[in-house]
Amino acid sequence: MTTRPTDAVPLLRVRGLAVRFPSAQGPVKAVDGVSFDLWRGETLGLVGESGSGKSTTARAIVGLVPVADGELWFDGQDLRDRHVLRRARPRLQMVFQDPYASLNPRMTAGGIVGEPLVVHGRAGDRNDLDARVCALFETVGLDPGMRRRYPHEFSGGQRQRIGLARALALEPDLLLLDEPVSALDVSVQAQVLNLLEDLRRRLGLTYLFIAHNLGVVRHVSDRIAVMYLGRLVEVAPRDALFDRPIHPYTEALLSAVPVPDPEAERHRERIPLDGEIPSPTAVIVGCPFRSRCRQAFDRCAVEAPALVEHEPERFAACHLPERDRVSPSTGESRGA
Repeated sequence: MTTRPTDAVPLLRVRGLAVRFPSAQGPVKAVDGVSFDLWRGETLGLVGESGSGKSTTARAIVGLVPVADGELWFDGQDLRDRHVLRRARPRLQMVFQDPYASLNPRMTAGGIVGEPLVVHGRAGDRNDLDARVCALFETVGLDPGMRRRYPHEFSGGQRQRIGLARALALEPDLLLLDEPVSALDVSVQAQVLNLLEDLRRRLGLTYLFIAHNLGVVRHVSDRIAVMYLGRLVEVAPRDALFDRPIHPYTEALLSAVPVPDPEAERHRERIPLDGEIPSPTAVIVGCPFRSRCRQAFDRCAVEAPALVEHEPERFAACHLPERDRVSPSTGESRGA
């Protein structure tokens, strides 16, 4: 677990981030008021169902989709300023989900990895560029002799390593990893995850790791943030979140994660998510999760819960912890 310095500025600070997309039914609220801090050397896992806004959040941070509202600060500088974003790009790189679509099929693997160095004027002469490309191939566990091959000649895991080498070319501080192993076989997933952890330690990298597989996120993350319908509903240290989730949505997600003990797997409770996901174009009154929550009560229908700190370093957007602290019969705090 990364120790947070009390007097330092987060490497990445996101406040009230909102992204809207036009549609025939009205604006789609893909990201709706997301706020979090990411500290240097930390891995923050960002999880949620498909369509929850995880990838859009990452793309907004690096400027690939327009931001409707909110603040983005990288190492104390405002990323909403396009000049600041341009200067920060070498330090802020993204690895995409699809290792097949994210590589130019007309370029060699070496050309793909060396392109950032050429674009940013760091290539030097031809020999220097080739030497640096070879070193990057070795860094991600690829044979430099393969650099003259084209993407279609590589496996999925090898292609993802090429994408990772490209992201590392400019010696970034922060990598935004958008489901980097979801398109890979399970055995290859483990290899890539171990590589990412090794690179984080050796190069001092910081990761925003996006995934829908909670088992994968548990393996790599220091803290985990859970998204639902464009909003963060819980943020907590990894072990605390898995041991005792606060938000009912997090609890339901964790109940679907297989347990390696067959006996425990047979007896543990599953929490089905009934009901329908609200439309991202709808005006939602109250908690957006209440239509699928088994514990919803009157307050959930009229007041949207804010993401607040219920315990040290544990944030949740839910009214239940506050309700449970107060006795329904006497109005007195429980345990007082």
